[in-house]
Amino acid sequence: MTDTASTASASPETLWYTRCPVPSPLGIAAQQGWLAETFADIGIPVESIFDSKDRSIRESHFDHHLAWSFRQGGNIPPIWARAKGRATRLVGITWTDEFQAIVTLPGRGIDSVEQLAGKRLAVPHRVNDLIDFHRATALKGLVSGLSLAGLTHRDAVLVDLPIEESVILQHGTPSLFGLKRRHPYFPEVQALVRGEVDAIFVKGAEGIIVANLIGAQTVVEFGSHPDPKIRINNGTPRVLTVDAALAEQRPDLVERLLAVIDRAAQWAASHPDETLRFIAREINTSEEAVLASNGPDVHQHLGIGLDAPLVDAIGHFKDFLLEWGFLPADFDVHAWADTRGLQALRTKTPLQEAA
Repeated sequence: MTDTASTASASPETLWYTRCPVPSPLGIAAQQGWLAETFADIGIPVESIFDSKDRSIRESHFDHHLAWSFRQGGNIPPIWARAKGRATRLVGITWTDEFQAIVTLPGRGIDSVEQLAGKRLAVPHRVNDLIDFHRATALKGLVSGLSLAGLTHRDAVLVDLPIEESVILQHGTPSLFGLKRRHPYFPEVQALVRGEVDAIFVKGAEGIIVANLIGAQTVVEFGSHPDPKIRINNGTPRVLTVDAALAEQRPDLVERLLAVIDRAAQWAASHPDETLRFIAREINTSEEAVLASNGPDVHQHLGIGLDAPLVDAIGHFKDFLLEWGFLPADFDVHAWADTRGLQALRTKTPLQEAA
């Protein structure tokens, strides 16, 4: 690890971290206890942003305002935060494909993408959140699905579904029946069952469970489409970001973070059964649903990188968000990417690693 007087001069009292409930190497590192362990070795505690009782701290999951913090998960919030001028650095990207589909109910007369023309498509709209990533995710999914038949959103009817409940619940208040968070897609499912819309977009293991629960009929599934631009969305790929203070004042800590995440990715690659259990626990769903969504080789797709194609994928989605009005300004994603940590990690010798 880099350990010079200049980098060690700034010593944070606490490192803050946050992750989304998705397949990620950071999630595995946290569950294994390796994340806390790697920083405890140098006397720095690590605390979860989402476990804080302070709502303003929990909001950093979305706007990345906390100093000495890092995050891995969906890419819409960190892209939005960077576009707002937040000083962050993109230090790693993980690409794990997942189930993505537009579904309807049997008997609605929709058996192909072409038949979505003129139909009502649900678009959730969370009116009380910092960044409406659910809306952006649904729109990208619908646009991708429609494009497979040469259609655009103008060929269908987009139906807004206002949602007043915030993603950031009052700390300690379960959303329903003792659960920590409400299952996604409930407004879309309600609208679909009531006949207020004709089709909805769902993704991931939770999307598969919802589709199975309501006996949905798949109109089109594109989570494994050969064109990555079709698959790119909030969760494909997922980004690892750190705040500028961490990147500039303590690059050694960024290296340490990347090393433990890389350790988790390598461990996952050789432990398929255990990895499946960890992912299911992370999402709070079944192993069967994870397999159906992410495939039997999900354990082999939890690595991190910053190769140009990965950064280009983030740039493609950034452009989509800008076009649809989700971002306040444009920015250069390649300038956002900070490759120093990964370069240092990849060039280490066994002797350096043991030192």
